[in-house]
Amino acid sequence: MSRFVGRIKWNLIPAVALLVLLPGSAVAQGVAIPNFWDPRAAMDKPDLTGFRPVRFLVDDDFPPLAFVGPDGNPTGFSIELSRALCEKLALTCTLQVRRFNMLLDALADRQGDVVAAGFPISAALRQRFLVTNPYFKIPARFAARKDRRQPEPTAGALAGKTVGVLGGTAHEAYLKAFLPGATLKAFDTLPNAQAALKAGEVDYLFADGLNLSLWLGGVESADCCAFVGGPYLESRFFGEGIGLVVRQDDEVLRRALDYGLQQLWKDGKYAELYLRFFPVSPF
Repeated sequence: MSRFVGRIKWNLIPAVALLVLLPGSAVAQGVAIPNFWDPRAAMDKPDLTGFRPVRFLVDDDFPPLAFVGPDGNPTGFSIELSRALCEKLALTCTLQVRRFNMLLDALADRQGDVVAAGFPISAALRQRFLVTNPYFKIPARFAARKDRRQPEPTAGALAGKTVGVLGGTAHEAYLKAFLPGATLKAFDTLPNAQAALKAGEVDYLFADGLNLSLWLGGVESADCCAFVGGPYLESRFFGEGIGLVVRQDDEVLRRALDYGLQQLWKDGKYAELYLRFFPVSPF
């Protein structure tokens, strides 16, 4: 299974969804923090009395969700969220780092209990495993040069504008289906598309918000550009998000993790970690 992000070409079904902020989202320190939990859906905490130690399986090459920290230890949003979950649920946990393509097989072989990595939630994943509700999604976003003061990208505003996009991706298909007035310029790599936006060769760039946020907040962009408009989250184009993965015989653990994730949102820990790892929010 592929790593979550633009390398995946999703099955496309016509539908549109544009969310400026998810219901219940918060804004802190100028950073939009998404909320994937319905506050009206109260979850009961499963009885974890005497529950076994839980082994988390992670990778360390998907920043800012998972990477090697300055001290040589694994860190990142997904990893620190996993640690916070163990504390919230009063579970004894261990962390094992594996190569990304080995994680699901290791889980199936009972070498660990939870995979916390960037696997997209999909029907194929659910056939093999149980998955929590998503704790992160990668929206599509528009970016533009700050000095051009481009309008928010509506169908009317994009008429006659040039939009850079990665060729052969769900982002390109979405633009063709729902924003046909724009003139598309396809690129073979995201760095090339970003360089074109920085140079003013395109009016907008439409790509996955995670990679764009890293570029916008990094030195390569030279503070040239910013997000314009809100996140696009149509799941049939841009995926259902990522969740924690457990074996099918671990329903109690799945329910406990779902409960814990909701509690981390409610008590502000999710926001604290989000602000630490996403100074430029993909949302």
